[in-house]
Amino acid sequence: MCNCLGETQGKIKQLGMMTEKESATDNIIADAMATPSPAKSMGDPGITPLSPSHIQQNDTDSNAHTGPSFIVVVAVDFGTTSSGYAYAFTKEPECIHTMRRWEGGDPGVSNQKTPTTILLTPDRKFHSFGYAARDFYHDLDPTESKHWLYLEKFKMKLHTTANLSIDTELHAANGKRVKAIDIFAYALAFFKEQALKELSDQAGAEFDNTNIRWVITVPAIWKMPAKQFMREAAYKAGLVPRDTPEQLIISLEPEAASIYCRKLRLHQMIDIGTKTTQNGFSPNENVGAGMTQAKEPVRSKRQSRTFLVENVIGELWSELEEGDTYVVVDCGGGTVDLTVHQIQLPEGHLKELYKASGGPYGSIGIDYEFEKLLCKIFGPDFIDQFKIKRPAAWVDLMIAFESRKRAAAPDRTNPLNINLPFSFIDYYKKFRGHSVEHALRKSNVDFVKWSSQGMLRMNPDAMNALFKPTIDHIIQHLTDLFDKPEVCDIKFLFLVGGFAESPLLQQAVQNMLHGRSRIIIPHDVGLTILKGAVLFGLDPSVIKVRRSPLTYGVGVLNRYVEGKHPPDKMLVKDGTRWCTDVFDTFIVCDQSVALGETVKRSYTPAKPSQQVIIIHIYCSEKEGVGFISEPGVRKCGTLRLDVTGTETSAARREIQTHLQFGDTEIRAMAVDVATSRTVKASIDFLAQ
Repeated sequence: MCNCLGETQGKIKQLGMMTEKESATDNIIADAMATPSPAKSMGDPGITPLSPSHIQQNDTDSNAHTGPSFIVVVAVDFGTTSSGYAYAFTKEPECIHTMRRWEGGDPGVSNQKTPTTILLTPDRKFHSFGYAARDFYHDLDPTESKHWLYLEKFKMKLHTTANLSIDTELHAANGKRVKAIDIFAYALAFFKEQALKELSDQAGAEFDNTNIRWVITVPAIWKMPAKQFMREAAYKAGLVPRDTPEQLIISLEPEAASIYCRKLRLHQMIDIGTKTTQNGFSPNENVGAGMTQAKEPVRSKRQSRTFLVENVIGELWSELEEGDTYVVVDCGGGTVDLTVHQIQLPEGHLKELYKASGGPYGSIGIDYEFEKLLCKIFGPDFIDQFKIKRPAAWVDLMIAFESRKRAAAPDRTNPLNINLPFSFIDYYKKFRGHSVEHALRKSNVDFVKWSSQGMLRMNPDAMNALFKPTIDHIIQHLTDLFDKPEVCDIKFLFLVGGFAESPLLQQAVQNMLHGRSRIIIPHDVGLTILKGAVLFGLDPSVIKVRRSPLTYGVGVLNRYVEGKHPPDKMLVKDGTRWCTDVFDTFIVCDQSVALGETVKRSYTPAKPSQQVIIIHIYCSEKEGVGFISEPGVRKCGTLRLDVTGTETSAARREIQTHLQFGDTEIRAMAVDVATSRTVKASIDFLAQ
């Protein structure tokens, strides 16, 4: 790394800049001044230090999304439980086409999207995705199915893995391990094939992928490694070439929902605060089905569905004034994401007021509670064995539960019956030596009974109890958010995502708000993010200001100041005293960052022959960070500057780097000041 000093041993020896082959270190030399300027931050000229500039500039010309024009935008909503795609032609931005109806489906469950399930053959080749994967796996003989690799709900692995890397693995239903990057790439390749086929059918000729801008949705609370992982999977899938990264943009799910909600007309949404019955439907009616059947402008075209959106701001926005705020609560399968936006009129641009927050409080939490209930009744040893020995039957059981889960409602009185697969009943008798009915009688779980028709009979309170832990997490998070001083006078709360269809969740949010905000639920609520992601792809500049989720910076050397710097951080070189491990802040947690705003830093190779400069990037959830060695500060990535081809006869080379934080991904651009040549700059957040 350039002009760096070691963090531990041999600090004086390492004063010179390091090459890529040497161990990259983390202390960049800078002059100790309160607000160092590029001219004065050169330090001791004999050491040839880096020259960081703390100046931030709003460089709107450096928009990362400018590039070749595209004919169509295709967005992929890659969800934890279900996924799908939608598209719009750039010449018809008001027409959003959602994917063709998927083959397959479950009774009482809309198939607007397909399950996020994938099946690999025993030799680990891609076989199928979605309903096709699930149905084929279901029909396999149990002795054969244990050799196939079936995966579902695997997206959350990217959020829960601490040191996410290209080598991170997933577990298939049969317990076998497979590389996560392969699974995500297979899934994205599937959507690429489906979308290209549909576009080619519409065009009457083969559609060229270079004419497509791709958008992939991710939760806003995902860290940079998970976002980069999705990009790497897209490259591996052939969605876009690595040398044209601008062809793919990452969309944050609640942002996408917010963008779409701007376009809503009054008949395209439900204001649950003004309804006397649940969402305007009777309490025992499936609210999701009711929303799906709403009279939204739809026109049929070759089995796909086309939604007409306003080319201006929707009717709901006419009630908003400059500076009004609203919250989007994206309740998905794996996560719940919250974002707070402020409207900027007259253009309708959006400004993020508080950093995205949320957590792993999605609807799969209810599935885990159901599994815990089964363990309580039948024993965790049996459930673990059943999942391994009869993986396809376990999938059947969870499908049956999913259907009944959607029927849960606050004032439901009749029981919910869940089919137990025959293999569950049969395997339990072999495993325990007695019947399922006997297990239920002995379990002391009064609210679950055995039906002679081979079903678990749950009373409504029992089902509602499975929802409670997950909903409690969401309500607590919402309560904490509304207590923030930045989050006040919220005019609307938009409830979106598949889990938003739950009447239990809707009622809990209503009870928490006590009328402080109007609760709006768009029709086809499960497609809100998908449609918004298409709109984002058509105009990525619609979000003008975001909040940084973390504090980012690098380790530098500053002039040592007696009484200010700790004695154990002092390093003496050529008679000059330096303070090591100083955290040079790029951007602070929850800081407002405008789109296109950049942080400038200048770096200098240690010697003319150096080809690569490596700089470690650190992050923290704290706002005020003094040293990279503080608790809570961790190395999160590396900035790599490839200076090959920019050689010059100048005595000192300055590589000026611009780091862009106002987008959905952190980007780096660099130029050799002497030659004005572009330097290849990249940031890697994935663990090596």
